[in-house]
Amino acid sequence: MGNKSSCCSYSSPPTRRKEVKPSFDEHLQEESVGNLQHISEREPEDWDTDPSLHPKAATLFLERSKVENGLSRKKSVNHIADVRPLKKSSSCSTIYLDDSTVSQPNLKNTIKCVSLAIYYHIKNRTSERYMEIFDERLHPLTRDKVPADYDRHNPEHKHIYRFIRTLFNAAQLTAECSIITLVYLERLLTYAEVDITPGNWKRMVLGTILLASKVWDDQAVWNVDYCQILSDMTVDDMNELERQFLEMLQFNINVPASVYAKYYFDLRQLAEDKDIAFPAEPLSKERAQKLEAMSRLYEDKVNSEIVKNDLKKWSSLDNVNSLATSRRSIAILS
Repeated sequence: MGNKSSCCSYSSPPTRRKEVKPSFDEHLQEESVGNLQHISEREPEDWDTDPSLHPKAATLFLERSKVENGLSRKKSVNHIADVRPLKKSSSCSTIYLDDSTVSQPNLKNTIKCVSLAIYYHIKNRTSERYMEIFDERLHPLTRDKVPADYDRHNPEHKHIYRFIRTLFNAAQLTAECSIITLVYLERLLTYAEVDITPGNWKRMVLGTILLASKVWDDQAVWNVDYCQILSDMTVDDMNELERQFLEMLQFNINVPASVYAKYYFDLRQLAEDKDIAFPAEPLSKERAQKLEAMSRLYEDKVNSEIVKNDLKKWSSLDNVNSLATSRRSIAILS
């Protein structure tokens, strides 16, 4: 009694593996879920370098997007002219805004940026580490025969975008879900120490979308629904993909708000670097009223939290005038 030391012991430490072994899939099947530690106890020692966990760690896709032909691409403003289109600037009479915010990103542009990030993960990979569960040759998504050289040619950006956009449209997923998809993908690359390659990228992306939709969406899409989208896949194959994906992530599916915001702004930085335009439109009266309503809703939410937590709120000059009618004190005039 009172002894804090556990009586359980591990045959091997539950850390990330250092090398890919052919028997890794069998090891995952034999591993008991009951022996897993709590997420807080399983945080790796180098978690501050993991971009999917630490808000200050650089995202992997942004680093790989700066690499071309194995060397870091360095542009000189003296030799390369800036040919990017001119941006519309706001004036006193007209304000230009795009419809993408960190809380409500634009669906089409966000998916386009996420697919571009995956494209650079594949193009600028440093090795060919993979697992059988993600191999499309062993687990095809369709009944069509996979070409013999399928894993030798990198997919184009438009092919990745078309695959992700098809799943998101059919499942009616949100733009926020695509950002969580990228977070889970980089967490998988870090935890399982695998690479996303031309032969496994579809199943890896499918696994991340499957998990992100269940964690992030209020109305999660069931595995059988994805089987209706990909009609040649079975429910058992989808369940096995999800199970092994969770085990590789060590069941750590938490995404802090700071990490989510970091990935959003890094995706916007990637879009700016690769000339992906977020169309800006003049601020209309209707949209200004909508933004004002959203601001008031958020302000009311903050005020309710302040009252709930019994925190002291300081009133500004604007609030004094608005509260003047409700604050009436009895005065004796003589």
